[in-house]
Amino acid sequence: MLLWGWSSLQCNCPFKKGESFSQSTSGQKALGSDCLTPVQETGETESTERRGKRRPCHKRATWVGGGYINGTAEAVYVPGYGLAWAQAPIGYSLSLVLGGLFFAKPMRSKGYVTMLDPFQQLYGKRMGGLLFIPALMGEMFWAAAIFSALGATISVIIDIDVNISVIVSALIAIMYTLVGGLYSVAYTDVVQLFCIFLGLWISVPFAMSHPAVKNIGFTAAQKESWLGSIESLDVYSWLDNFFLLMLGGIPWQAYFQRVLSSSSATYAQVLSFLAAFGCLVMALPAILIGAIGASTDWNKTMYGLPDPTEREEADMILPIVLQYLCPVYISFFGLGAVSAAVMSSADSSILSASSMFARNIYQLSFRQNASDREIIWVMRITIFVFGASATAMALLAKSVYGLWYLSSDLVYIIIFPQLLCVLFIKGTNTYGAIAGYLFGLLLRITGGEPYLYLQPLIFYPGYYTDKNHIYIQRFPFKTLAMLTSFFTNIAVSYLAKYLFESGSLPPKLDFLDAVVARYSQENMDKATLVKSDNIILNELAPVNPRRSLTLNSTFTNKEAFSDVDSSPELSSAEDNLVTNTK
Repeated sequence: MLLWGWSSLQCNCPFKKGESFSQSTSGQKALGSDCLTPVQETGETESTERRGKRRPCHKRATWVGGGYINGTAEAVYVPGYGLAWAQAPIGYSLSLVLGGLFFAKPMRSKGYVTMLDPFQQLYGKRMGGLLFIPALMGEMFWAAAIFSALGATISVIIDIDVNISVIVSALIAIMYTLVGGLYSVAYTDVVQLFCIFLGLWISVPFAMSHPAVKNIGFTAAQKESWLGSIESLDVYSWLDNFFLLMLGGIPWQAYFQRVLSSSSATYAQVLSFLAAFGCLVMALPAILIGAIGASTDWNKTMYGLPDPTEREEADMILPIVLQYLCPVYISFFGLGAVSAAVMSSADSSILSASSMFARNIYQLSFRQNASDREIIWVMRITIFVFGASATAMALLAKSVYGLWYLSSDLVYIIIFPQLLCVLFIKGTNTYGAIAGYLFGLLLRITGGEPYLYLQPLIFYPGYYTDKNHIYIQRFPFKTLAMLTSFFTNIAVSYLAKYLFESGSLPPKLDFLDAVVARYSQENMDKATLVKSDNIILNELAPVNPRRSLTLNSTFTNKEAFSDVDSSPELSSAEDNLVTNTK
């Protein structure tokens, strides 16, 4: 699996002297949640507007990771796969387009700080904690996998121990993320983007002109070409992986931390579209390098025979091409490109994990009154802890990529349907969310994972065994699990709502306070107010007549598609009512 494209984001960082981290009184939350900007506490609770203008921080961030570049080159190179199986460029480009069209606007317009905010707002702290687990796993295992890839890449080009290269690279990424937060991630990504683009494009013509390399246009027309093909039996598996990339690439904090720190919802959308285009452009040199590797007679190079496929080094085809088909000084440029790509993804993942923990676990669950400085120090500590943990996994775990494959599947199967429900489906509650979570997790685990040698418990149509006697599923069971999680959430939510509201279940069984308790306090307050002697009925908020309902209006949350900020604030009538009752 791979990570995303390129985007250029503008962040309005609202932190000024004495300003709250959660930005409460004006109804607008802090947009730059991941900015480790030093603040001073004065105890004031003034709104952003009363403090003056916010500072625009122009940020340009690259999401083209080392896995994205290496993986695309590998897919094009491997015989039997080719360009047809290099799904990441198209899949993640469409992911950014869909994110801009449907998700950036509702998330940014409601002033959320992290991706988990809407889940905790609707489903409560417990569910937010459960959803933090697959989100954290995805970010941590991704960082570990790309640290491991960086160490292997450097070991190919430079005669240096793999472990040393992993540790040094991780320390560099952790330190500048620790010091600067989102500022350092954004500004270093500008340099990294330049290195990737320049380094890889400089390497391509030198590699292509090597005497051992055949014309890639000629080899594309051969029977076993680098263009590849999709067999009829593999169509469903191809579609399953493609939907995983396209839809599973949306619910990541690394994406939403850019969206939520942009200056406006419209600007977040525009930059998502620009990122999609940049994602495709940055994949072109990797595709060409993979084609060059497939068109090379390795017996005529210093690499010799057997070729990278027979040596099981196909995943390292990009650094191998740089090392053996380019001059030494050019290969160092290419090494810089790959190293920059890896670091640009690693720092984003570490910062994403720490920001979710600091806000959604530490602040909202344990320390609601935590000061700005306290939250900043929690983020700094967790950046170091998560970075060190990812480095340790890169050094010790033999199947880091397998763990990341599984965790990224969980992001697609669990978090994506939950995000759809919390943003676009009215009436879902904690009971449905938990049921969807468990059903999706169960179907994914029982489907098996070849990379982890996890045998399936459910054998779907079209399965087969490979040479290692591991069962491979051709059926799109990951998408099936995602859809099951989505519809289970809706069905169980409405079933629980019906059972409690109809009286079939007593209110005391609503132990999650998701249906009865959610509305009982509001109704109790209204009853108490009406019985009070000092209430004037004409001061109450007017009651709108009930409109005719349609199926679409019943299940669709139209607020997600509107430009109005629907964050919970007191209306003027409610405000007057509360004032008069004091």
